[in-house]
Amino acid sequence: MRSDGEVFTPFHRGGSGSPLVLIHGFTDTWRSWELVLPTLERSHDVLAPTLPGHAGGPPLPDPIDESVMADAVERAMDEAGFETAAIAGNSLGGYVALQLAARGRASSAVVLAPAGGWAENDGSYSQMLDLQSGLLELTKAAAPHADALLSTMDGRRRATELIATNFEHIPVELLAHQLLGVASCHDGQRMIDYGRTQAWSLDADAITCPVRIIWGTDDRLLPWPSAAERYRSTLPQADWVELEGIGHCPQLDVPVETAQLILGFPS
Repeated sequence: MRSDGEVFTPFHRGGSGSPLVLIHGFTDTWRSWELVLPTLERSHDVLAPTLPGHAGGPPLPDPIDESVMADAVERAMDEAGFETAAIAGNSLGGYVALQLAARGRASSAVVLAPAGGWAENDGSYSQMLDLQSGLLELTKAAAPHADALLSTMDGRRRATELIATNFEHIPVELLAHQLLGVASCHDGQRMIDYGRTQAWSLDADAITCPVRIIWGTDDRLLPWPSAAERYRSTLPQADWVELEGIGHCPQLDVPVETAQLILGFPS
């Protein structure tokens, strides 16, 4: 799939060793893991799929339900020959990773700012979806001007301010891919509309594998600690890691530390 010359692919697979699945967040692609891949692939056979409805991913079915994303990743795991795998996910991908853990497909789960952790009646959830809806429209308008926008430090700061506090090390080409990926997420609004009624249900009692939950204290999309409230009560056995001053996507923000947090769990 192409948008303004950009190529979007359905998955990445590389490395050797025990299976590891990486699941990206809303409007992202598998390339959100690109900065940690070289380290992870030294000891893992890594599968990083692009989720349905996202740029390069399979079509989003109609109607949407809570199982759509996890079902797609399960199919990708089956095709890769992974009965179980260590699974890491960010944001929406973190929620999907926990769903897969509840299905028994994860040998361990490392989730970075997983979606679905809001407390009941937390109004910030609706505000976040409003923000995402606005970002979709802004990004579509900005996409034809991506090169100019990202040619300056100020432009790169604006492009990353909601996902990372440290951005100078992120390659411009990757930032352009991300921007165009958001603009090419044509089912984004459908997913947002569904998200407004989604229960974000999770059979936490069915999760028997080790779980590590990582959250940046400067997360501007899913603020710590309020956006983690539900998981703090339903996953009391989890290993919690707070990343001081880090944003929503630690794999982009602090890739070296994030790779080690994935590789080092369980110890």
